[in-house]
Amino acid sequence: DPYYRFNDVMYRWISLDNWTYSRTFNTPFDIRKWQKVNLVFEGVDTVAQIRMNNITLGRTDNMFIRYSFDISSLIREVNVVEVHFSSAISYAAEQSRSHKGYSIPPACPPPVQQGECHVNFIRKEQCSFSWDWGPSFPTQGIWKDVRIEAYNHYHLIYFSSTPFFEKSAQQWSLEIKATFDAVSSKPVAGLVTVSIPKLQTQQTFGVKLQPGEGSIVLLVNINKVRSATVEAWWPNGHGKQTGYNMTTTFSMEAGYQIEKFSKAYFRTVELVQEPIPGSPGLSFYFRINGRPIFLKGSNWIPADSFQDRVTPDILWLLLKSAADANMNALRVWGGGIYEQDEFYDICDELGIMIWQDFMFACALYPTDQSYLESVRAEVSHQVRRLKSHPSIILWSGNNENEAAIASNWFSIPAADKELYIKDYIMLYVENIRELVLNEDQSRPFVASSPTNGLETVREGWVSQDPYDTHYGDTHFYDYQSDCWSWTVYPKTRFASEYGFQSWPSFSTIEKVSSTEDWSYTSNFSLHRQHHEHGNDQMLQQIEHHFKLPQGTDPIKKFRDMIYLTQVMQAQCIKTETEFYRLSQSEIIKGEGHTMGALYWQLNDIWQAPSWASLEYGGKWKLLHYFAQNFFAPLLPVAYEDKGVLYIYAISDLHGDHTLTLRVVVHTWSSLEPVCTLAKEGVTVKAQSAVPIYKESINDLLERCRSCTRESCVITFCLVGEGELQSPVNHHFLSSLKDAVGLEKIQLNASVSQQDDIYEFVLQTTGIAPFVSLDVGSIKGRFSDNGFLMTEKKKVVVFYPWEPTSVQDLEKSLTLTSLLDIV
Repeated sequence: DPYYRFNDVMYRWISLDNWTYSRTFNTPFDIRKWQKVNLVFEGVDTVAQIRMNNITLGRTDNMFIRYSFDISSLIREVNVVEVHFSSAISYAAEQSRSHKGYSIPPACPPPVQQGECHVNFIRKEQCSFSWDWGPSFPTQGIWKDVRIEAYNHYHLIYFSSTPFFEKSAQQWSLEIKATFDAVSSKPVAGLVTVSIPKLQTQQTFGVKLQPGEGSIVLLVNINKVRSATVEAWWPNGHGKQTGYNMTTTFSMEAGYQIEKFSKAYFRTVELVQEPIPGSPGLSFYFRINGRPIFLKGSNWIPADSFQDRVTPDILWLLLKSAADANMNALRVWGGGIYEQDEFYDICDELGIMIWQDFMFACALYPTDQSYLESVRAEVSHQVRRLKSHPSIILWSGNNENEAAIASNWFSIPAADKELYIKDYIMLYVENIRELVLNEDQSRPFVASSPTNGLETVREGWVSQDPYDTHYGDTHFYDYQSDCWSWTVYPKTRFASEYGFQSWPSFSTIEKVSSTEDWSYTSNFSLHRQHHEHGNDQMLQQIEHHFKLPQGTDPIKKFRDMIYLTQVMQAQCIKTETEFYRLSQSEIIKGEGHTMGALYWQLNDIWQAPSWASLEYGGKWKLLHYFAQNFFAPLLPVAYEDKGVLYIYAISDLHGDHTLTLRVVVHTWSSLEPVCTLAKEGVTVKAQSAVPIYKESINDLLERCRSCTRESCVITFCLVGEGELQSPVNHHFLSSLKDAVGLEKIQLNASVSQQDDIYEFVLQTTGIAPFVSLDVGSIKGRFSDNGFLMTEKKKVVVFYPWEPTSVQDLEKSLTLTSLLDIV
């Protein structure tokens, strides 16, 4: 296993070598019957010479392009195809050396990442040369399908449909774009019929294809009567993800017909950037189908260093886990890959909106002619391939490269700054942006993330401060300050990256390590941490509020450390995300109207400490269970300011509701509440965050007579009509290391099977903070985890992802609460 222990370094020789893939095949059809035969590579990673029957067809140098070679005159009964790969590492170094005029930083990654240099000189998955959460595996090979196409007359290469809504006429239309290769020497004429039976829409167009490669664009108007009943595609939690079956038939004069079956989706997206009363700057939020939507979600990185291991099942598991945690958005980050078709299909189906970066990250890039040509081919191919997906709501030019120039990450002398700004504009504005606007008018484009949006444009595409909270989106990381304090977080318009690290579960680490690795300070633990001082930063953050384990059993100590890092990460990101959600409806000192919270990061590329909430293999960390609650459609959130407790009600629901707020105060030493309060008739407006409760902590403690900050804890929830209820939230009045009255308790669980799920009945003799259920490497997830247990009994459901049994679950179960850490 390349992921075992130190194999990422042991196996580096593979990527320094050159490799040849070859095969012999018999042509399965009569060559004479076809006018044109192509050899098509959907994806080649990355630098290769392709030969067939000893003739060089061409070269590849971009992992993100489809390569097609005309082999009509070369193909025989028996053929030999060879793909001669060159080491990506050597190629990148050579490209960097031959870029004579000036350097393009950064040259190499930080030593802690054990990576390779000059990744910005090669159009390849940028994190394959290492990242601060991933290994360096500079792969080479054929990473997507290879096929032979044979055709006469004409051939469909790309097909897309994008929706538009004409407000004045209240009518939907679809723009259909088809790109063909016409083989004949004169134009080919014919008819195209587009049919959407469910919308009683059928239209026929006369078209003419010019010889060679070219596109036709058709505008299909949806039947006027049916336009009113069109079901739009909505994000998760806001409506259905309806798609309509559509058949497009191309009947050309050659008597040869192509039928294309696809799905038509109807949704509009606007990125709203306009003045806000009482605040400098501009708003930054998404309106989907005319409705403002708060984006709740995370950031997506490649699911494996070896893409052939990423099956549709793995993608489904990870994306379904996002949707199950009440997420409606993911940002496909610009240092990985443009994801496989299945990824976007699943997002369409689950209602997960995609912020799609182009693949440029944390670096400056060359702009010589051949590089720009390659990028242009990449962008056109990817936009054509992906633009029919309703899930994609934004194209973004790069990750953090505007900030890199503005904040001078690479110590560029002031005199040279203009040169790099000129390159930046050339790449992202004059090339990428131009192409995107040309190919796709149906969704917005921003040049970078973070960016100040329209303000960045006004400032000439590189703004003074891309992290300005009054514009655009922000990325924010702070590992030193106390993460429980909301005052450290930016009151931004849109938080597109923020996070804290934790370790993955012991069962995940165990698979790729051996006994001597199982301590927080082992060589293995240091080797797996690719973020400078990352392990220490986790300890520092834990020590703000928890006691570190002091036990003598090394393996228990390691497991306890893992548990504490997960508790800390979950609690930190909960605090930060709740702050962003409660800021959506207010402006304070000119800041606020926050309309997005995408934490860093959703998934893991290998088994290592990282910012992810899903471990490699899909297991939910405690953070992911917390996300299910802090992204809930209805949620009460508490925070303190100058000794006063405020509770806000946050709602993503489409209607106003009258609810009851229930507040319960416990002493740490008893399951019996010391006082309860029910505030009835609380009106919570649709899609807003409103303050619903305010009381000084001193008054509250006095009211609940036996309470001090150290001895009591507050829980609260919102309850409405019928089934309407928020998760129970909590507010700690002091650090848990200072909590008084937390006693050693008995905590046990019994397991029973109910159809295809399992019930865990938990019983406790006292209050237990951060109760964690772990069933080792049995695949599945719990309905709730990491919770504060304040009742004698609680039922937790386990949803298995593979067959298991009561016996296996009982045998694998570890129950941990904060009280077990000694």
